[in-house]
Amino acid sequence: MSNDPVARAADVLKGHRESIDRLDAILVYTLGERFKHTQAVGKLKAEHDLPPSDPAREAAQIARLEDLATRADLDPEFAKKFLNFIIAEVIQHHKSHQT
Repeated sequence: MSNDPVARAADVLKGHRESIDRLDAILVYTLGERFKHTQAVGKLKAEHDLPPSDPAREAAQIARLEDLATRADLDPEFAKKFLNFIIAEVIQHHKSHQT
């Protein structure tokens, strides 16, 4: 390792960026898997004339995610916004199956 503080910082930065890149890949694949399941749920709901959204489940999921976020040292408001965005996308997919 170099004695140059800028070179050392660049090495540390490179390691952080490599970790971030791996985590981004995990997020994308995880979201892909999640949406496969929500698409199946949307089709099942459409086949059985069930509503595309379930407000009670959505509220429970948001509360659960906020708790998980707090335990993971992640801002629970950010987690809530993130899940609300995902839920909105899922509901749109479910609605598309009902037409």
